[in-house]
Amino acid sequence: MLKHRGFPGRLPGTDHQFTIRRANPRGATRLVARERYRDRSAADRRADLAFMAALWDHFGAEPFERGNLDAGRLSWLFGREVIPATDDFDPESYEALLKIDVARARLSFPELFEGEDPA
Repeated sequence: MLKHRGFPGRLPGTDHQFTIRRANPRGATRLVARERYRDRSAADRRADLAFMAALWDHFGAEPFERGNLDAGRLSWLFGREVIPATDDFDPESYEALLKIDVARARLSFPELFEGEDPA
């Protein structure tokens, strides 16, 4: 399992985890698209924004390996702002390649991209 050095481990001051310390010996937790309802707590919305900002700062628009990124946190963005980067995507693999759907991320998190050229 690839460990993304320099990636934040969690949202400061909360229990919202962004990375895991070690691989699960039974295999990676499956990535699933979780529905984000409007009544989610402010802390959950802050965690989504902070995680998306960390992904954007760390990887930009380039494909990246899932590695030690937390499956639970990824699942809140998966299928919308974070999408599979390959046709043979395995949602239960630490080596799976993902990428940010920049157009969708700009719509979902406009404050993250303020002042940037959309091109």
